[in-house]
Amino acid sequence: MFGKRRLSRPEDKKTLTENCATKKNEVNKKPRKSLTQDEVVENNSAFVKLLKTAGVTLKTGERQNQLAVDQVIFQRKLSQALRKHPSYPKAVEEFISGLESYIEDRDCFRNCLLSCERLQEEETSMVTPYYKSLIKLLLGIDNLQPAIIRILFEKLPEFLYDSVNNDGLNMPRLIINQLKWLDRIIDGKDLTTKIMQLISIAPVPLQHDLITGLPEIIGDSQHGDVAGELSDLLVRNTTLTVPILDVLSSLRLDPKLLSKVRHLVMAKLSAVTLDNLPVIIKFILHAVTVTDALEVISELRKKLDLEYCILPPQMQTSQSKLKNKGHVSSGNQENSNQDCVSLLFDVIKSAVRYERAISEAWIKAIENIDSVSDHKVLDLLMLLIIYSVNTQSKKCIERVLRNKVQSGYISEQLLQSTFSTYILVLRDVFPSILSLAQSMLHSTDQGVISFGSLLYKYAFMSFDTYYQQEVIGALVTHVCSGNDAEVDIALEVLSELVVLNLSAVRFYAVFVKGILDYLDNLTPSQIRKLFYILSTLAFSRGHEDSSHIQDDMYLVIRKQLSSTVFKYKLIGIIGAITMVGSMAADSDASDPTSDGKLSSERYKQMTSLLQLVHSCSEQSPQASALYYDEFANLIAKGKLPPKTLEWIEQTICNDFQDAFVVDLSALPKVSDYPFPVKAVYGLDEDESQDGIAINLLPILLHHDLGNDMGVMTSRDQDQKLVSPVCLSPYFRLLRLCVEKQHGDLEEIDGLLDCPLYITDLDLGEKMGSLSVQERSFRCSLLFLVINWFREIVNAFCQQKSAEMKGKVLIRLRHITELQTLLEKYLAVTPGFVPLLANFDLETLDGGLHSSTAVTVKNKKKGEKAQGGKKRKADGGKSSSLERLSKEDGSECEHSQSDKSQLEKEVTEKEEEKTSVSLQNHTTFFRELDLEVFSILHCGLLTKSLLDTEMHTEATEVVQLGPPELLFLLNDLSQKLKNVLVPTTTKRISFLKGKGSRHIGFSHLHQRSAQEVAHYLVLLLTPLCNHLENMHNYFQCLATENHGVIDGPGVKIEEHQIMSSCYQRLLQIFLTLFAWGGFSQAENRNLMLEALKVLANRLKQGDHEAPLGELLSQSFHYLQNFHHSIPSFQCAIYLIRLLIVISEKSAASQNKEKLASLARQFLCQVWVQPNGEREKGSSFNDQLHTLLCIYLEQADNVLKLIEEIAGTGVPELINSSKDASSSSFPTLTRQTFVVFFRVMMAELEKSVRNLQAGTAADLPQVHEEKLRYWSMAVRDFNILISLVKVFDSRPVLNICLKYGRLFVETFLKQCMPLLDFSFRKHREDVVSLLKTFQLSTRQLHHMCGHSKIHQDTSLTNHVPLLKKTLELFVYRVKAMLILNNCQEAFWLGNLKNRDLQGEEILSQQSQESSMDENQEEVPSELSKQETEEGSADEASVGGNEDDESDD
Repeated sequence: MFGKRRLSRPEDKKTLTENCATKKNEVNKKPRKSLTQDEVVENNSAFVKLLKTAGVTLKTGERQNQLAVDQVIFQRKLSQALRKHPSYPKAVEEFISGLESYIEDRDCFRNCLLSCERLQEEETSMVTPYYKSLIKLLLGIDNLQPAIIRILFEKLPEFLYDSVNNDGLNMPRLIINQLKWLDRIIDGKDLTTKIMQLISIAPVPLQHDLITGLPEIIGDSQHGDVAGELSDLLVRNTTLTVPILDVLSSLRLDPKLLSKVRHLVMAKLSAVTLDNLPVIIKFILHAVTVTDALEVISELRKKLDLEYCILPPQMQTSQSKLKNKGHVSSGNQENSNQDCVSLLFDVIKSAVRYERAISEAWIKAIENIDSVSDHKVLDLLMLLIIYSVNTQSKKCIERVLRNKVQSGYISEQLLQSTFSTYILVLRDVFPSILSLAQSMLHSTDQGVISFGSLLYKYAFMSFDTYYQQEVIGALVTHVCSGNDAEVDIALEVLSELVVLNLSAVRFYAVFVKGILDYLDNLTPSQIRKLFYILSTLAFSRGHEDSSHIQDDMYLVIRKQLSSTVFKYKLIGIIGAITMVGSMAADSDASDPTSDGKLSSERYKQMTSLLQLVHSCSEQSPQASALYYDEFANLIAKGKLPPKTLEWIEQTICNDFQDAFVVDLSALPKVSDYPFPVKAVYGLDEDESQDGIAINLLPILLHHDLGNDMGVMTSRDQDQKLVSPVCLSPYFRLLRLCVEKQHGDLEEIDGLLDCPLYITDLDLGEKMGSLSVQERSFRCSLLFLVINWFREIVNAFCQQKSAEMKGKVLIRLRHITELQTLLEKYLAVTPGFVPLLANFDLETLDGGLHSSTAVTVKNKKKGEKAQGGKKRKADGGKSSSLERLSKEDGSECEHSQSDKSQLEKEVTEKEEEKTSVSLQNHTTFFRELDLEVFSILHCGLLTKSLLDTEMHTEATEVVQLGPPELLFLLNDLSQKLKNVLVPTTTKRISFLKGKGSRHIGFSHLHQRSAQEVAHYLVLLLTPLCNHLENMHNYFQCLATENHGVIDGPGVKIEEHQIMSSCYQRLLQIFLTLFAWGGFSQAENRNLMLEALKVLANRLKQGDHEAPLGELLSQSFHYLQNFHHSIPSFQCAIYLIRLLIVISEKSAASQNKEKLASLARQFLCQVWVQPNGEREKGSSFNDQLHTLLCIYLEQADNVLKLIEEIAGTGVPELINSSKDASSSSFPTLTRQTFVVFFRVMMAELEKSVRNLQAGTAADLPQVHEEKLRYWSMAVRDFNILISLVKVFDSRPVLNICLKYGRLFVETFLKQCMPLLDFSFRKHREDVVSLLKTFQLSTRQLHHMCGHSKIHQDTSLTNHVPLLKKTLELFVYRVKAMLILNNCQEAFWLGNLKNRDLQGEEILSQQSQESSMDENQEEVPSELSKQETEEGSADEASVGGNEDDESDD
């Protein structure tokens, strides 16, 4: 008998191999006995007789052995015959000898291996459908089994290297099958040893058969031995990896062995072929347990790189074509790869569907990734698969995906790669993709909504017809949902799909056409998008089958235009103009040689539609103005052919002069008007009477009189309606038409110089003596003049001559002066309702909108401004515009600090006067075009320069003044914030007005975010010039005043304007570089261009510098500005800008620089020019942001918290009431709550992110984590102790909230560490618990304080906090019991005390109350705690059982 380890000796294997070869040669040399074919074997051998007696007749040739009785009966008869034989046990040997002799003939041996044939005449009702072979029947007899197994293993080497017989039988496989599914194995260990020996020498095909058959051959008791041998074989022979792992998945294995094999397989995973991968992944997932699931899945996702194994379908197609040219047989390789991938993910689907631990571990592993580069296509694919097969995890996956998208970890490139690579896998989970996209579009986060839109986009582009129809149907459902954000993004996706794959979308045009029934719920911008989509489908090439769309669109447009309600007329105007644009685009795209009937017919269609719109809108000023604006936008896009432009100039533009322009010589009579009419704001130096003027005041007066009388007035009954609201839109249409026709504005450049017929506006102190009607009239006049000048600046801003540039700058100065005057008028006219200037309002309400001027009273210096009450003008008129304009103004929240600074400089005499911010009136001003900001190329002209030079000389130089610069920067900042969405996007409030984001930015939204960003990059050079000018200005100012901000040489007004310019410039830079579009591959070059501009400001470097170098130089350039920062708000913008730049690089030194800069700002005294410290709620919010940045960028958060709480706060306590900390001047009694909140939050966050210790960690790791927790607990105790001095309600609220979170984190993260650190570091653990116990006791006192004062905001935290403190008690007791130190646990009842430690007297009558908290102490502290614990021995004795440990 030989042991199983014998096979591991090389000499044994060699001997066995030689024996097999020798045996084979001997057998081949033996003369075969000649047996007659198909005859019954008849001889006198004991083997044949016993078989015949038992019921088996042996056959020769091709005939099967016959079985006369049932198989069980045969085995019982033969077994009895052998035992009762006179020569037993010699009879068994004779029987075995006879069998050996019989099977020497191959045909006989084959018949014995094949199933027997049952005689028909002996069949009974108990018929077995399958009959075993003779060898299999004999193996079922205990006396014969060991010998039969020996014979089979002796015969098997004869057939090792034989090919398949002529009859198709594989003899080795047939022999192995005899050993499978035996009812009983007499010597399992011997059988296992023989099989493993055979596996070591057998050829590869037979090795596969032997290994895969092991589970059916061996018994359960041999699983461990077999698994050990197979694991050793796995190391030696990698070609057998698949069958070995397949078998190991079916065996009952020891967990340690299973872990060992899994590590072996995982180490080879990257080198495994794609064909073998499904089996390997199946084994790995099968071997996962609940405890190690996260570790295994995390390692698996790191090493599983399928992107290198398979190609996207497009590349597969191209490579397949190349291969087919030379090798036809290689065309199926790609299909094989895709089949393997599908099989692999079927395995994974099965695992995550039925094993909850695997799905949860996979989600957790993906959730733990905190780097963009670490995210793989597999991660996103797995989230989609788990989302589809595991309904319980849907909410969790949606949360993980939202967090990843909001953090910018999942990019569009990753999503695109997923769809291009795993299209077959994604097709199976398509319903889940739609469900997930729908859920994403319901989010309130803009980035998450965009991700949902990308799911729709790539699903449509990747799948075939059925799936495309489902995508279009889902998008149409979103459009009709009524949710503004959903509608916007769904229409954007449809627009993009129309551009990318028009032919595919045209198949589903009938679905899109159904949206026409829901036009009432859409905003003007959404209507514009919808009609663009439908017009493109209806009029693009190949639209012969789209006549039904054209008919429906014509029907809707005519119906809406004929309505008398402006809401519906607006729909018709927008739809008609959009249709004309699509018709013109189709005409341009058609064959240029086809200038015949089709071109004429199309021109006729366009002109007739335009005439219809013109005739239907001419009686409504607002409809006409909207028509002019929409038409101007269409011309600006360059979509109209010259023939159409000629028609426009002839029919529309020629009426402008008749309507609004008069000769200077025809001065209106003073007697005809209640106000003196003058021609003012003219730029013509000749001042001749041959010029022209804008007849503004008479037109406005007639308009107001017509409104008062309830009729529409005009100059003559035969003339068209002339309304002042049409002046600016009409001029915009005129100048764009002239510019497109003639290439310049020479024909209308007189309008830049011409004056306006208006009255005196700046009345000074007489303003308050005017009647309400007079003030309202002058307010309307001011709005009209400002809007006229804004359109003039839009028109002539790109003129090249210095004279024209100078005039444009003068108009810009006029705008700033008039806006200052308008603020004064609005302050004394609170109920005034301005005339509309933007007509595609998202409210779709064309009536007069009321808007309340938000008044601000400057009561005391430093006091927060309060808004005036809302008022409604003209009875029941809508106030929706007021709400929308307020929301639009809220986007400019960063200007509040500037406004508060301006208020504080008002003199004592003007403190009771009111002022108004025009940010709340954005809707009533005409929008500035992006081209206007080319004016920023002009230099800056400060007031100081004007004081030392002649004014006449200064006006000859084309330079900007500070107010004009601030005006342009304010407008540019608002535009960028509106269109350039940052990476960390803001949430969309469901309370926000419909489409309020587009109010005042309708022209801007005609451009894409990429176009806006590109234009801004071109402006970076002049913006850097202005930024450096600001830096130099404040540097010189500080030098002149010796660093004193409020020195006598400081001009407050100029200082504040320059400070506001500085702030806006930094805000513009921040908005640009924080734009989320820079994370997309197509915008990478644009980001590099922007960084080059900043880097070249330091030195002219290499144009091909790498990204890291550009980021480093840009960071250094911007960092240099910190020396001249004039206000705390500017400091916040600068450090946020530096953070955005540093996040794009991996430079670790930037983090230290940021922390140092944040500390510098925190340690700086921020004083306003009037000598007062910056303070207020806005300052507190900014301080909160800066302090968070300081602690987040620091390497050692705990050290900084200890420094602030242990050094800065005591300095504040010991100082006077209005003083501050000497170490941190920003820390005052007013800002203490800000510091306290940030320190508590960051402390809790730092310990929460610390991984819990495990027993497997090294001792050094245990010591390091123990030191970290000791410092954290010490900081926590310092912070909690501050409540005794600062006991205000906000501070207590912070303590109760973050105190509970800290204790919970302590229980989860620190207590497991203390469990296995107690024995080695007993003193350190006791000291830590002692310090922490002081904090928990103080928290208990806060709970009592909250109940005594019955403060609801505080008592809400008490129940959860007390529960957590109680858990802490029992968790410490469990730790002591675990370490056999339960005698150190002492339990007592704490008395309720107040914040100062005084006992609450009412507690004496409630000693047995259930609300009493319990504390634990180590034995070393018992004496000290007894002083505060109850002396009631019964309380201690009552817990005696809890203290004992049997």
